[in-house]
Amino acid sequence: MKVMLLAAGRGERMGALTDTTPKPLLPVAGKPLLQHHIERLVAAGFSEIIINTAYLGEQIAAFIGDGRRFGVPVHISAEKERLETGGGIFHALGLLGEQPFVVVNSDVWTDFPFQSLPQQIDELAHLVLVPNPSHNAKGDFGLNGKRCVSEGGDERLTFSGISVLRPALFATAQAGKFPLAPLLRQAMNAGRVSGERHDGLWIDVGTPERLRAVEHILQENKQ
Repeated sequence: MKVMLLAAGRGERMGALTDTTPKPLLPVAGKPLLQHHIERLVAAGFSEIIINTAYLGEQIAAFIGDGRRFGVPVHISAEKERLETGGGIFHALGLLGEQPFVVVNSDVWTDFPFQSLPQQIDELAHLVLVPNPSHNAKGDFGLNGKRCVSEGGDERLTFSGISVLRPALFATAQAGKFPLAPLLRQAMNAGRVSGERHDGLWIDVGTPERLRAVEHILQENKQ
């Protein structure tokens, strides 16, 4: 199964840390955040990795090289300008193929077991949701049993940035810059998005403080 790592963002909230280094290459416990993701995904059994780039993308491409050292094919989907999440995935569909694929935000840190994600889905999308962090207290989507809904639900939760998507989700999309959320809400309203809740570790590594929190967790785990 193929997986796409979203790595095109500027990382404005990181301040000076990303002035000359793309956020996915910021070091955590001795290696870039992006490398941690790749190693975990390879260990989970994914057969091919696609990484989209925009801001300082040449640095990410140089770091990846031909990808052989990671043990699976790794491809770069370069964007001349950042196409946002939806546009970035649409731009990479030629690399992702016709089967369902996994998408993971490269700026999250989690202990979610990637190998547990469904390889085939009847819906257009399957989302992993997490309890709301303080910086997203109102959540993103609801969860009714195993069904994601855009409004209502037993409880509103936060989208973790981990999903399984079918190419058909983008059937009405056109090339260019656009977010993913409206497509997901449209599919939810048609009852075509499933979901699950993860109550384990999840951090949106969007600020220097949260980057240090991940560093602390990894250093503690080494002891």
